Amino acid sequence: MEVMFGNKPVPLTDRPLERGLVAPDFTLVNTKLQTVTLADFSRTFVVISVVPSLDTGVCDYQTRTFNERLGHFEDVDVLTVSVDLPFAQKRWCGLSGLDHVVTLSDHRDLDFGRKYGVLMAPLRLLARAVFVLDKDRKIVYREYVRNVSDHPAYDEVVKLLECYH
Repeated sequence: MEVMFGNKPVPLTDRPLERGLVAPDFTLVNTKLQTVTLADFSRTFVVISVVPSLDTGVCDYQTRTFNERLGHFEDVDVLTVSVDLPFAQKRWCGLSGLDHVVTLSDHRDLDFGRKYGVLMAPLRLLARAVFVLDKDRKIVYREYVRNVSDHPAYDEVVKLLECYH
């Protein structure tokens, strides 16, 4: 699979994940430089919002939108994953004042990017994507955004979660 980045096609390194599969575990780094895995999130649902970099307009908007629109779901963990350094993520979070999103970095070894099929290896960035995992950590929703500068389908994620409530 490939995505468009700056009007140029960029291949993704691995195959996209399919709905219904159990989501792969991952190793990421939080803003305190601690290693985090999927098992560290225990709420019924996990929404994983993947962005190339929080320092861009669409990524900033995506993270703020999921924070705002999913914050009222008490049984949902909302994660934003990028390859931004944890220091940059912490700075961004401090300036943004978000309280429902956990930012996590895949900068060390790109474990998440490879396992979830979102790594744009030539750029060492993650492609824009969204995954929703249920209580059994099965993928109940996934979206690989074809053009990295486009927004994901925010309403689809909200509607899906509302159906479960």
